[in-house]
Amino acid sequence: MDFGFAVNIVRTAVLYIILVSAPTLLIGMSVGLVISIFQATTSIQEQTLTFVPKIVAILGAVVLFGPWMLRLLVQFTVNIINQIPMMIR
Repeated sequence: MDFGFAVNIVRTAVLYIILVSAPTLLIGMSVGLVISIFQATTSIQEQTLTFVPKIVAILGAVVLFGPWMLRLLVQFTVNIINQIPMMIR
């Protein structure tokens, strides 16, 4: 296995990590921003107020995007397993 092949595998793995984590991170960030704006406008300074809506939103995102995430990870794993003969050379 040469250096370029290893770099390509790592680059692909990082791309898949970003793709799989993006929906939950974006939804969690959006909910956090909305709750922060709500807290700022109502002058409620309760720190624990953001946790429950974020957890519910992220859980909903995992339920909604879970099959797609799993399909993407299985595709990556199958590609890596199929490349094992090229890694041995």
